[in-house]
Amino acid sequence: MTNFNTLSGWTAQELERDTSWIVPLPASVSHNLIDVARSVLAREKNLFAMTRKDFNFSAPVREVIDFAADEINRRSGITLLKGIPVDDLDLQTIEVLYWGLGLHLGIPRPQGKMSQFISHVRNEGGTYRSTQGRGYNTNSKLDFHSDGSDIVGLICVKQAIEGGNSMVTHSIRAFQELRKERPDLAEALMGPFVFSRQGEQASDEPPYYRASIVGEKNGQLFCRYIRNHINSAQLTFDDIERLTPLQTEALDRFDQMLQRQDLCYHMRLEKGDVQLLNNHCVLHSRTEYVDHPDPAEKRHLMRLWLSSYQGQALPDNWRDVYKNVAPRSVRGGFKGTQITDEIRDYIRRLADETQMEWVAQ
Repeated sequence: MTNFNTLSGWTAQELERDTSWIVPLPASVSHNLIDVARSVLAREKNLFAMTRKDFNFSAPVREVIDFAADEINRRSGITLLKGIPVDDLDLQTIEVLYWGLGLHLGIPRPQGKMSQFISHVRNEGGTYRSTQGRGYNTNSKLDFHSDGSDIVGLICVKQAIEGGNSMVTHSIRAFQELRKERPDLAEALMGPFVFSRQGEQASDEPPYYRASIVGEKNGQLFCRYIRNHINSAQLTFDDIERLTPLQTEALDRFDQMLQRQDLCYHMRLEKGDVQLLNNHCVLHSRTEYVDHPDPAEKRHLMRLWLSSYQGQALPDNWRDVYKNVAPRSVRGGFKGTQITDEIRDYIRRLADETQMEWVAQ
C-alpha cells in the first residue's frame, strides 16, 4: 500500500497502482443504506430536521464511512464508493440516503444564490465562461478547481452518452513541482488574488473577496483554486487591482501543471458511484459531455458540500471566503440569499450535537 498523505500527495501512477481508495460496496452495505434512508423518509421529516442520529447505519456501513473519512482527511484526499443501486431508487430516496451519508462525514453547507444544500449537476443551459457562470449547470469542459467547502461529494445518478469524465490532481503535489521548476511563480500563488462571488453573494457580503491560491497554516500547505472566478473578477470589477504579468504567468503555468500526464488521474463515474474529495488538497475537473436526447436519461449528479468533522485550521487569509478558519468549525459554502431561521437553527443544532465551532451567519 502506498504511503499516501495529504501533505505530499500522489502522482497519477501512484493513485492507479494503489486502488485502496476505491471501495466497492457489498450488497449488505448498500441494502442497509437504502433501508435506513427509507425508514427516515417514512417519518416525513424534511432535510432540515434530519440529524446524524436519525441515520442509525449498521456497523459495516459505519466502517465504510470511517474509512472514507480517514482517506479524505488524512491520506489521499479522495475516495470512491461504488455500487449504490440508484436505478432501483427514486430521486427522493437517493437524496435522503446521500444526505444521511454526508451527515456522518460533516455538516452540510449552502452552494449558491438560492442557498441550495444539494445541487443537481446537470446541463440546464448555463454558460460557464461568463461573469456569473458556474460549471455545474452546463455541459462544458471545466477548469481544474476546488469547491467552497472542506469536502465535496458527487453521487452519479445518470451518465452522459459521451464525455463528462472526471479528472483529479493533487494540488499540493502539483504546487511542489512548480516550486522546484519556478519558485517565483509558486511564490506568486501565495499572494492575494481577487475572486468574484459570481453574483451569488448574500446581502451582507461584497461581490468579491481576496484570498491566496496556496496558503500555509501550522507548517502545512493548502490550495484553493477557481480561475474562472478570478477571470470573472477581472472582467466585472473596475475597482480591483489588475493581475500582474507574473500572476498571469503563474496561473497559466499552474493550469498546465495540473493537467500534466504524470499528475492528473482520469476516471469515469458510473451510476451509483459516490466520489468524495478534500478540496484543500485535491483539485477536480471534467471533460465536456454529450447528453442523452431523452430528458429523463440526461447526465445527472447530486453535489454535497460539507464542513468536515476532522477539519484542520486553514490559512488566515482565507477567512473572507470561509468565514471561519478554526479547526473543526462550520465554515465555507456560498451563503446565497435564501438562508432562513429554520436553516440557521438546524446548522446550530448539528454543530452542538457534534461539538463543532459555529458562528451565526
